[in-house]
Amino acid sequence: MLISNAYAQTAATTAAAGPMDSVMQFLPIILMFAVLYFLMVRPQMKKAKEHKALLDALAKGDEVVTQGGLAGRLTKVGDDFVTLAITDTVEIQMQKPAITLVLPKGTLKSQ
Repeated sequence: MLISNAYAQTAATTAAAGPMDSVMQFLPIILMFAVLYFLMVRPQMKKAKEHKALLDALAKGDEVVTQGGLAGRLTKVGDDFVTLAITDTVEIQMQKPAITLVLPKGTLKSQ
């Protein structure tokens, strides 16, 4: 008899709690998504934006490094592809997004 009274009292208090309790239940999940956005999504978007700006600024004669580690000088720059001179006699054509770094002028001659 005492147990049924206890359940009845608990049910009455949760029903009368109001809409603020339902918001408080979802607050940890909302906070987790906010932290996830600021720690993972936002830096990745910033890095992608910087890489796009790097690719848009490429010009003939720039010294670059590719994702595979090849270093060379750009001889042709197109919309989707670039031609990279590795040595005086070897030129390769590759996709533009494969370029990861633009070196300062004269870096390749000094080595």
